[in-house]
Amino acid sequence: MKTLTLTPADRAELRARAHALHPVVMIGADGLTLAVLKEVEAALKAHELIKIRVFGDDREQRIAIYERVCSATGAAPVQHIGKLLVLYKSRPDEPKTSTRTDKRPGPKVVKVVKPSKSGKRRPTVKKMTVLGNQRVTAGGNIKKAKPRQKSVKKTLA
Repeated sequence: MKTLTLTPADRAELRARAHALHPVVMIGADGLTLAVLKEVEAALKAHELIKIRVFGDDREQRIAIYERVCSATGAAPVQHIGKLLVLYKSRPDEPKTSTRTDKRPGPKVVKVVKPSKSGKRRPTVKKMTVLGNQRVTAGGNIKKAKPRQKSVKKTLA
């Protein structure tokens, strides 16, 4: 699989973002197995930017693991410091599921709870339908939204 390439500015920004992250995947004595690769794929899919900790003292082996993980997952290598590896793989843009063409808000069902005047009874609960141009006041009433004020200067010009 082809690995991503990053510009030095992108890499610096990703290193800054990764500074506060904790390692999500740990590679132990068994090395890089298929199960570890699946976990790396799942973590990249969920987080985009991940840290991996490699428990091993051999530097060349860690570099080989780093390159194999990047080539197998298609992720971009961001940083390798000691036993920590930082990888980045951008998520594909997901299509929006909304099929509405108008951008106005639709009717909503709102639950209005009014406390009783004496503290001994239960509060009254009413479900009300609020349209897009309406709002619920603090007292539980529905009011139409006020039209925006228009500038006098703009209407004269």
